[in-house]
Amino acid sequence: MICPNCEYEFIEGITECPDCNIDLISLDDFEGNVVHHKDWVVVFTTSDIIEAEMMKSNLEGADIEALILSQKDRSLPGVGDLSIIKLLVKKIESNDAILIINDINQTNRE
Repeated sequence: MICPNCEYEFIEGITECPDCNIDLISLDDFEGNVVHHKDWVVVFTTSDIIEAEMMKSNLEGADIEALILSQKDRSLPGVGDLSIIKLLVKKIESNDAILIINDINQTNRE
């Protein structure tokens, strides 16, 4: 058994994490819900965090889970925002996500 919060493993017979006060789950259930980078693909890139957040909200409204990966480094001096922000979705939902993003972009052009 493992705590899904702190990821500490417990011996058989213990059902609740004493630190987190939540129910333990089996190791198989835990590993089945782990996020693996190979399961995600980039469907949109931008340099504007607000645009990325809006696209993410639209995808989540269509029940498509999305993550934002920002490479912004505040320690580098420079003029403007040169960072690339990536919007990722699970591979199995990428086609639907791209259709939604293309529809949004097409609507914005009109």
